[in-house]
Parts: sequence; structure tokens; C-alpha cells
Amino acid sequence: MTTSGPESTYDVVLLVEQPLSAQDAGQVRGLHEELEEHVRYHLLLPVEDAAARVESAMGSLAASEVLASPALVMNEEDLEDIQHELLDNARRDLSASIQRLVDAGADAVGDIVSIDPIDALAAKVQAVDGREAIILTRPHVVAEFFHMDWSSRARRKIGVPVLHLLEHESFDEQAGGGEGVSGL
Repeated sequence: MTTSGPESTYDVVLLVEQPLSAQDAGQVRGLHEELEEHVRYHLLLPVEDAAARVESAMGSLAASEVLASPALVMNEEDLEDIQHELLDNARRDLSASIQRLVDAGADAVGDIVSIDPIDALAAKVQAVDGREAIILTRPHVVAEFFHMDWSSRARRKIGVPVLHLLEHESFDEQAGGGEGVSGL
């Protein structure tokens, strides 16, 4: 979808933790159906860091009292291969998420990000003069309790409204009718 003429654009920056489902895309689009302005979604999807993934796996092995054998030690080439795979997966997930937004009637573009997600969100909001930010994550009860989750961090960092939604849950489920966090 493209705009023509002097119509203003309402830019929404959307930070997601995992690929959007069709339900997620429909709900996000539904939030702005009543706006008269043209709405453009700028989707940001963080790419996993290969070194962090390997480090986490090694920590899991150590936690189960299995010592890393020489076969488990990763060299730089192995890390690069994993990073390329993660980058390819992120590109595929981003493309699928954008398509789901388009299928829901949205104008959407996107980027994968390798820096801190909140820094990327703040930079994108500033770059496109975003009017609001939406963050979709899985529930993170402990991080939310201590206000270290993406939404809390974003509210402190950017100067636009931030809406936090739970991925893969309907609005009703998030309001306490399903598995969403309702007791905090």
C-alpha cells in the first residue's frame, strides 16, 4: 500500500520477540482501523546472537554436571555458521510477519535488529517520527515485576505511548480470560 497526495501517515513502530501469528497481525491492525490517517507499521525483529546461544547451551551442559568435551568447543568458523543460520531464520521470520500484517490489511515494512531491542526501537521511533510503539512478547513475569522487561524499559526511553501485548493470545485472553498474566 502506498500513500498519495497530502495524506498524513501515522507511523507505528512494532517490536516483536518472535514472528507474528495471523492473530497477532489482525489484532495489531484492529487497533488502528478507526484512524483516518494512513497507518504504516515499522516491524522490528531482533536476531539472536550466536555466541550467546552457544554460551547458554554450554551453561546448560555445565548445570547438568556434564563437562564440555573438546568436541563441544566451538571455533570462530562454527560461530559464524550459526550466526548466518540465525540471520537467515530472522529474515524469513521477518518476511512472514510482514506478510501477515499485509494480509490483515496493513502497510508494513520491517528490519531485523542486532543491537539492544530497546535502543533499536528508540532509534526507529525517532527516525520515522513514530506516533506510538507496540511491543509484542511472551509473558515474562519476573522481568515485568522488576520493570526490566522491554515495555518498562521502552516507556523510560522513548517519548511516545507504548502498548505491550502478549504474542499469540487474543485480547480476551490477555485481559484475564486465558493464560495471560492477570494477577500483577
